[in-house]
Amino acid sequence: MPPQAPTRARHWVIVFAVTLAILSYIDRVAMSQAAPSISKDLGFSKPQMGAIFSAFAFAYALFEIPGGWMGDWMGPRRVIMRIVLWWSFFTAATGWMWSFTSMWVVRFLFGAGEAGCFPNLTKAFTTWLPTHERVRAQGIMWSFARWGGAFTPPLFAFLFAYMGWRQVFFVFGLIGVVWAVFFYRWFRDNPADHPSVNAAELALLAGAEKTASGHGDVPWGRMIGSRSVWLLWAQYFLITYPWYFYITWLPTYLQEDRGLSMADSARYAILPLLFGGFGSLSAGFLSKRLAIAVGSLGRARRMLGVAGFLGGSFFMLACIQVRDPLYGMLAMGMASFCNDIVMPGAWGACMDVGGKYAGTLSGSMNMFGNFAGILAPSIGGLILARTGGDWNLFLYTMAGAYFLGAFCWPFIDPTKPIDQRESHAA
Repeated sequence: MPPQAPTRARHWVIVFAVTLAILSYIDRVAMSQAAPSISKDLGFSKPQMGAIFSAFAFAYALFEIPGGWMGDWMGPRRVIMRIVLWWSFFTAATGWMWSFTSMWVVRFLFGAGEAGCFPNLTKAFTTWLPTHERVRAQGIMWSFARWGGAFTPPLFAFLFAYMGWRQVFFVFGLIGVVWAVFFYRWFRDNPADHPSVNAAELALLAGAEKTASGHGDVPWGRMIGSRSVWLLWAQYFLITYPWYFYITWLPTYLQEDRGLSMADSARYAILPLLFGGFGSLSAGFLSKRLAIAVGSLGRARRMLGVAGFLGGSFFMLACIQVRDPLYGMLAMGMASFCNDIVMPGAWGACMDVGGKYAGTLSGSMNMFGNFAGILAPSIGGLILARTGGDWNLFLYTMAGAYFLGAFCWPFIDPTKPIDQRESHAA
């Protein structure tokens, strides 16, 4: 009798992660597209709009570690269900707001609800996927997340032709509720509990039961004492600072600095997140091949990290110098491509370094990234208000953040678990 072939139930986890990543970015990027109309209807100034953008990032950062830790403790099934229902409600509630204070509060609560989404998806990957499939899955997930955000501008413009911005947020919120129902019915924290997983597939996932849930005793001392953990936090802060521009101020930048209409700016705004998706996908598939070529997975991740940050800095500077809207946005698109070359390796490092605490570690890394998300929109609003609209100065700060990030990766050991004594990077 031939040996039993493994089922492929584990790949449905990637499908759920991809669709949720798309939804999360649609809901985030919709705010940037609605910003000009919201500002006009509710009379918001640039600093006020920057503060509203930052409200999401502030709450998202604040609740990232608790969200990731809950996944390690309770398992991602219940935590992700709570996350999606919460954020879907406050996505819809965005359309009910009437003042600066009410909008700030609802965006804060939206961010609090979405916090923990990607750490819990990372936790699910750690449990449901063998080691050699994890970084590729991260690359696929992040590429579709970016593409979801990339096509939100034309999607929003299409819906905006038939309804107001308030109704658009309600539609986006409703989609999340539908996703949550299907996910909760299918997913299990431990693959061994799923009826579609056979013995051969479980053999591929040997040890999954050790990472499934019930790990609330996080070794904070080893985590805080790890050089690699601190540098993972730092590089994610530096990569997220310029990236937040793509999902907050970009449509306003295109309309005010490049002189485009709302319809034209929606088309051009596709490019950074579209290119970013290709960057994530490329890194996810190149990582294994590069590791074979250089003889080390850790060295391959460091090489991609340095190349991504330096490339992002170069292309952001090129965007500033090129005044043609198309070529300028192609340069910004390449900056985003380089940005996302770093992403799968960073999240893959959280899985390998964190092990059964991957949810907590990835949550802490994403928390530091969203500290940058708090600063970037507000800094942009202040720069624009105090300089009379000097967008280039804002972009120079992003190029500088990319440049600094290149100095983090040479000193990260992205494969050694925190429960082993850390040595110098190989």
